[in-house]
Amino acid sequence: MSRTVAAARRGLRSPETRAAGLAAALSMAAYCLALAIHRTYPFGARSRAVNDLGDQLVPYHAHLWDLMHGNSTGDLLFNWNSGYGAPFLADFMAYLMNPFSWLVGLFPRDAVNFPVFLVTLLSIGLASALMTVFLGRLHQGSPWLRALLAVGYGVCAWVLNDGAADPRWMWGLVSLPLVCLACDWCLRQRRWVLGTLLVAVAWAGNVHTGAMATLAAGLVLLVRMYLARTPVRAKLRVLARAAAMVATGVLLTTPVILVGLKAGKVSQPAPLARYDGPTGLTDYLTQLLPGGGSDHSMPNIFVGLPALLLVASLPFNREVRIRERAAWYVLLVAVAASFGWRPTILLWHGLAVPDGSPYRAAFVLSGMLVMAAWVSLSRRPDPFALLGGAGLVALIAVLGRGHSSVRSSTWVLVVAGGAVVVGALWLLQRRPDDPAVRRIVGTVLAVGVLAGSTYAAYWATVLRDRTTISRTTISSQSSAAYDLIQRADDWPKNRTDPGPHEFTSNDPLLLGGEGGSYYSSYLPAVTAQLLHDLGAGWYLEGRHTLSPADPVGRALFGVTTYLDSSSAPEGFSPEQAAAAPLVTVHPDSKPDVSSVWSRQQSLLGAKVYDIPQLTPTAGPVPTLHGISGWSVPATPEGGTWTTFDGVCTPGSTAYFYGPWFNGTVLGLGTEYDSYGRQPMTAMPIRELGTVPADGQVQLRLRAGAAAQVPVEPIGCLDHGALSAALAQLRAATSVSTGGHALSAELPAGSTGLALVSVPAVQGWQCSVDGGAEAAPKSVLGMIGVRLGAGASRFSCGYRTPGLNTGLAVSGVALAVVAGVGLITRLRRSRVRALSTLRRVLARP
Repeated sequence: MSRTVAAARRGLRSPETRAAGLAAALSMAAYCLALAIHRTYPFGARSRAVNDLGDQLVPYHAHLWDLMHGNSTGDLLFNWNSGYGAPFLADFMAYLMNPFSWLVGLFPRDAVNFPVFLVTLLSIGLASALMTVFLGRLHQGSPWLRALLAVGYGVCAWVLNDGAADPRWMWGLVSLPLVCLACDWCLRQRRWVLGTLLVAVAWAGNVHTGAMATLAAGLVLLVRMYLARTPVRAKLRVLARAAAMVATGVLLTTPVILVGLKAGKVSQPAPLARYDGPTGLTDYLTQLLPGGGSDHSMPNIFVGLPALLLVASLPFNREVRIRERAAWYVLLVAVAASFGWRPTILLWHGLAVPDGSPYRAAFVLSGMLVMAAWVSLSRRPDPFALLGGAGLVALIAVLGRGHSSVRSSTWVLVVAGGAVVVGALWLLQRRPDDPAVRRIVGTVLAVGVLAGSTYAAYWATVLRDRTTISRTTISSQSSAAYDLIQRADDWPKNRTDPGPHEFTSNDPLLLGGEGGSYYSSYLPAVTAQLLHDLGAGWYLEGRHTLSPADPVGRALFGVTTYLDSSSAPEGFSPEQAAAAPLVTVHPDSKPDVSSVWSRQQSLLGAKVYDIPQLTPTAGPVPTLHGISGWSVPATPEGGTWTTFDGVCTPGSTAYFYGPWFNGTVLGLGTEYDSYGRQPMTAMPIRELGTVPADGQVQLRLRAGAAAQVPVEPIGCLDHGALSAALAQLRAATSVSTGGHALSAELPAGSTGLALVSVPAVQGWQCSVDGGAEAAPKSVLGMIGVRLGAGASRFSCGYRTPGLNTGLAVSGVALAVVAGVGLITRLRRSRVRALSTLRRVLARP
């Protein structure tokens, strides 16, 4: 034991470990300094600028905190908070598998923003440290110089513009050097078991970036094999070893992959991502320069000025074989070109152009640029190579003059930073064995790298903030809402919905309660369609659902307390409403699906709406297209609006439903702008007002362009009828829920159908009175349990599709890894025993 401790201490004191620590410290310091100068969270009052995904992830981490502290009604398999009940394991694996995400449990819940920031910061540090180590495997050389190049990788443009806004992607930055190290062990015929585990860690942290990193590491290995001076047979053995290692490592993560694939298959389809074709060569090359940022979508590939100068110096570095120089440049050009061709973009991104940016894999090119820079620096480029590299960088800057990526900050870094780097490296090349020179050069380069990286990161942050939304996800207002929701929550007796008011895209995860709002790549299509069919709104073609904003919609989902937007100081006000219980008993009849009003009435089991037959009376004449609805022509500038007239019961409340209508709606004294856009944005049911004594309801629509509204866009609600219908419902006598289970006691001899106001997503299995399990019936998307001739109870449990199969495959892969490890250990023991025996026999 003492020997092991001593060895560990020596390892911590080794130059390699200290250099890796330096890389981590400098890269994290540069990132933090940039945020501090910009006064960005957590170093100032300015909140972090986030895109939709960043806004999505803080609530997920808040929910993880709840799970870790036993503060949630659900578990890892199921989430009772969002979408009125949704699977969660696929979301956990997609958004929360970066190991640094699990630090959230160490902080107070109302400080969850900070551990989300740490996910990015610590990923930067670890990636820089690992890249420092891998560069040493690529070619021997000063660990301190490797560390300075690795800083450029840690705070590369991809991190600042893509990864930092979406911490789940940051594990990819770690995965690239991690898998490259595993491949290096294959090259050296060592540590197959550990390499397999590293591949598994890379893929488990994030499947998408793990696949990108593995593909990139494979390309780097092929270059190294091409350059290796070993027989072809030996090279083939290395490739076979690496292929087996990667395959086994990926199989270890089969639960993550299979659960994600199964969930993706039944999820709401993503909006069609556009790829506008490759950018110009000059535009592309300017992305290598520091301190700028393009006004349009481009691969973010800047990795620091030292690395850029050294990559540019590689063709002129006569200490590097021509064959090696050519191989690395072919690799860089091929990977860079692959980001400009749709088939290879699909290959990098799992056969689908990602929503948002088609260049999420650009971090792999950043890593390869740093590797090529080290190939040149490790051979000590002479003045000819350094000046040649500086000339190429200057040429790129001059050619890019006038492009959006080349700004004043770019020229400051290129001119001032370039002079410092070239001068320092020239001095090191002239006097490589002088300790004083090495210390001076190291200090100058370290300070220069820190200052340059901070300056570049600062400008990237400034430019990013100009194009993204700044939103505070944990604030005094949201904390007040959280406290209110927690006090009012009475699950599963009824639901407390944090909507329709919105702080974030995932308020039920952030604030607790049980709402309809949900934003996820794995949001089930059943959930999205159910909410849409009952009049709730959505964004992103249904990948972001909203809570119902009308009384019947809320009643059907058992919402008795909800938060509505208001002029109160907090921005919201709590409201109370009557609602149906979570479980009710109905006749097993076919629902009426002719309109949103009839669907609501079918689930309620009573008539509560007048549905007037509308007649066009003024303005541009609309055209009725059968069940498809009315086509409303564009309203001429200053002209009469399209007008419909109908009749409802006096005193009832009129509501309008035009999910895809884009324009202005006016009726019964209420006027509002509607922003529907099929299929991207669906507007919810909206209240117009109280029907007057004459019963006349007039609807006026002003459309900027031709628009569509349903056949029956108006429903007039009788609140008395709604109250009576809710009072007459046959409810379960008791309902209990577990992490991913639900059971209910019913009045004895109940027949027909038990309706559970939970989306009937794939994976539910139910049994009646302890009988055989079966998938429940879908009643307009809700769970329906057939009760047969008479029942007194039923229970339902959720099973994550693909999980059991994934665990079985992973178990087999783990057995293979264990077997290989055991065989390797036995062989080593045998070799040591034979060696000991020979030494004993050799003694006189």
